[in-house]
Amino acid sequence: MSCPHLESVGLTPPTPAQSVYREDCTQCFDSIDDPTGLNVCLQCFNGGCVGERLHSKLHSALRSHPLSLNIRRTRKIIVRDEPPAKMSRLAIAAETEQDRYDIALAVNCLECNTELDIQHVKLAPIVDGIMRASTFSRQEEVKAWEQELTSCEHVLLMQQQESRKIEQGELGHCSGCDLRENLWLCLDCGNLGCGRKQMGGVDGNSHALAHSNASGHGVAVKLGSITPEGTADIYCYKCDDERVDENLGEHLAHWGIRLAERQKTELSLTEMQIEQNMKWDFSMTSEDGKELKPLFGSGLTGLKNLGNSCYLASITQCLFDMPAFRDRYFRPNDDLPDVEEPAADLETQLRKMADGLWSGRYSKPDADAPPESHANHQKGLAPAMLKHLIGRGHEEFSTMRQQDAFELLQHLFKLVTRSQHSGNLKDPTSQFRFVLEQRLQCLGCNKVKYSTNEQDNIFIDVPLEKLHTETNSDNVGDKYKPVTLKECLDNFTAAEKVELTCSSCGSKEGFSKQSLFKTFPEVLAVNARKMTVVNWVPIKIDVPVLVPDEPLLLDSYISKGLQPFEEQLPDEPAAKAPGFVPDPAALAQLEGMGFPLNRCEKALHATGNSDANTAMEWLFGHMEDPDIDAPLDLSIQAGGATGDTADPEKIEMLGAMGFGAPQAKKALRETGGDVERAVEWLFNHPDDQGIFEDENAAAAEPAAPKEPAGSSSLPARFQLQSIVCHKGTSIHAGHYVAFIRKQLEGQQLPSWILFNDEKVVEATDIDEMRKFAYVYFFKRA
Repeated sequence: MSCPHLESVGLTPPTPAQSVYREDCTQCFDSIDDPTGLNVCLQCFNGGCVGERLHSKLHSALRSHPLSLNIRRTRKIIVRDEPPAKMSRLAIAAETEQDRYDIALAVNCLECNTELDIQHVKLAPIVDGIMRASTFSRQEEVKAWEQELTSCEHVLLMQQQESRKIEQGELGHCSGCDLRENLWLCLDCGNLGCGRKQMGGVDGNSHALAHSNASGHGVAVKLGSITPEGTADIYCYKCDDERVDENLGEHLAHWGIRLAERQKTELSLTEMQIEQNMKWDFSMTSEDGKELKPLFGSGLTGLKNLGNSCYLASITQCLFDMPAFRDRYFRPNDDLPDVEEPAADLETQLRKMADGLWSGRYSKPDADAPPESHANHQKGLAPAMLKHLIGRGHEEFSTMRQQDAFELLQHLFKLVTRSQHSGNLKDPTSQFRFVLEQRLQCLGCNKVKYSTNEQDNIFIDVPLEKLHTETNSDNVGDKYKPVTLKECLDNFTAAEKVELTCSSCGSKEGFSKQSLFKTFPEVLAVNARKMTVVNWVPIKIDVPVLVPDEPLLLDSYISKGLQPFEEQLPDEPAAKAPGFVPDPAALAQLEGMGFPLNRCEKALHATGNSDANTAMEWLFGHMEDPDIDAPLDLSIQAGGATGDTADPEKIEMLGAMGFGAPQAKKALRETGGDVERAVEWLFNHPDDQGIFEDENAAAAEPAAPKEPAGSSSLPARFQLQSIVCHKGTSIHAGHYVAFIRKQLEGQQLPSWILFNDEKVVEATDIDEMRKFAYVYFFKRA
C-alpha cells in the first residue's frame, strides 16, 4: 500500500555522522524489546515509543515527520551443543544481534495510519541504512571495551640483538627468580623477566621492569598473551604504557617464536582489568553464601553498565533518590519539552532518567537472563543518551574511561544549575547549597577579616595513620587506623596557621584561619578525601571512616560571625597595575599540600580565584598539561576588555555550550579572552548574569539582594541517607556502587539498598561498607 506522504517526503539514508536512535525511545526507556516495538523516524532517525506514551506519534505531529520504521525484537531460544570459542582478541568477544534475536520490521505512515511496502524502491535503501548504521549506544560500547592502542618510537626504531633460542614452557622462567608465569620477553635482547604483581592474585616481582631500567631496553611482550592471530600484550617501559607492534610476527620470529604455533594461556592486561571490575560485586551474597534476593519496584530500578560507567550510575541513583531531584524531574503528568532533538536536550534526558527510575515500569526481572542464573536481576536501563549529553565537550567525561564519581557530581551540578527552571520548577541543586564563612585573624594585632563562599559540597581530609605495613610497593595489605566522621569535621573546621603579612600592622607572625558553616543545606554532600599524592598522581587509600547510623548534630560547627569586641582589618587598596593576585589563604593551603607555586597560581587563576579545594580539583585534572609548570602568563590580558575578549567567534563557541551572550562576554573579559578559562569561570560563577549591551540601563535597575543559600536555624541534625563506595586504589579505575536508605513496602524501618549497576538488592553488610565510602549524602532531619 502507498500513501501521498511517501511521494512528497524526501528521504536519504543516514550518514556515518548521524545518530540513529533505534534501540530505545529518546524520551523514555521503552525499547525495541517491548511488544509494540520502537518507531524510528525515516527523516531524522529519532526513536519513539509506540506503547501507551505514544512518543512516536508526538514526534510525528510536532515535526511533521509521518513515516517511520517499526522495529520489534524478540530473544531467540538457543541450545548450545559445542564449547565456546577460545578468546583471541584484546576486546571482549560478543554475540551479534542476529545471533541472539529475531527482528521484525514494518514501515508505517502515522498520519495515514497505513502500513507501507518495505520493499518499495524509495523505502528499501532507507530501511537498510537504518539497520546497518551503528546505533548510538553501540558506538559507546565499542569505545568502552576496545582500547585504542598506538605504537611509539621505541617500537618503531627497535634494533634487535643477535638471535638465540628462548626457553619456554616448563623450561622457561624469569631470569631474576623462579616464576614461570606472567613472563615478559624483552624484544630487544630476548631476556625473560616477570611482570608486576597484578589484580586477581597474579604473582610478579617486576624483574622485567628492573631489566629495562638496567639495560635501557624498552619494549617487551607478555608470552602467555600471544595468539596465532598476532595479538599480544606489548608494553613500552620507557613510555610506561601499552603499545601495539605492527611487526610482532617478525620480531618474535627473531627469537624463534612462531605465531602459528602459539596458544594463548594467560589473560591480557585489558582482560584482567575487565574481569576484576566485573567480578567485584560488593557482597552480593549473604553470610551463609546465598545470593541476595533482587528487589523490584518504584525507586528500585537498576542502571546498565555501559562499560566503565558505574561512576555515573552510582551518583545518578543517589541524586534521584533525593526529593529535590525526584520532584523536579519525575513529572509523569507534565508534557515533555517541545525540542527538535530530544536526545540532545538536558531537561528531556533528566526527565527520562527520573521516569525510568521512579515509574517502576522497567524494574522487573530480565526475561532474557540465562537459565543458569540463580538470581534473576533486572536488565537495567542504559543511560547512553544522558552520559553522552553530560560528557559532550568535556575532556574527561566525553571518554569511556573510568572517571571520579565526585567530580561527575560537581560537573552535573554545574550543568543543572545553568539549565532552565521555569515557572514553579526549582533548581534541585539549591537544596545542596550553603554558605561557608572564613575567619582570618592576625596573630600580631588580633584584627579579623570575615569572608563567605557559597558551596554545594565539602571536602574532608581523612587522617592517614598506618597500623602496620607489609613489604609491598603498591600498598597492598596496608591497614589504616579507623577515624570517626566527627574527627574529620573537627579537622575541617579547626583553626590553622597560615603564613601571611598583615596589611594593618605589618606583622609577619602570620594569621589564624578557620572555616565554619554560616548556613546549613538541606542535603550535605561530603567527599572523604582518602588520598595521598605520589609523583603528582592522586592515589586512593582505604581508611575506615566511622559514621553513626543515628542523626549527627552539627550545631558546634556554625559560625558566630563578627563579634562586638572584634576589630576588622581595613580593606586592602586595589592593585594599581593590572594583574592577577592569588587569594593568599588559598595559595598558602595549596602550597602546604606540596604543589609548586606556578601550579598553584595557574589553578587559582583558572578557577576564578575562589578556594583551594576547587583549584586542587582543577590541578588533578590538568596534571598532563605540557605547560603546567610554566609561570602564569598574563600577557593575553594586556588588551583588556576592549581587545579580542569580545570576539564574536568566541562568544559563539561559548553559546554552543549553552551560555548566553552576556555571560560569555563577562567570562571572556575576566579571563583575557581565553575560551578554556572562560568556561571554568562560567562554571564557578553560575549566578553572574554577565554584560548586557546597555550597561547603564542595567545599572539603573539594581538587582534585589540575593537570599543566602541554606539555613542557619538550629538544631542542625543530619542523617546519612546514601553513600557511594569505591573499590580500587585509583580514582580512575575500579568499581563504584551506591547504598541508599529506603523505606521498603511492608517494613516499619528503612533498609539499606545496594545499587550495583543493574543489580538492586537489600544490603547485609552496610556497617562494613559504610566505613569505606567515598561520597556521603546527609539529609537534614
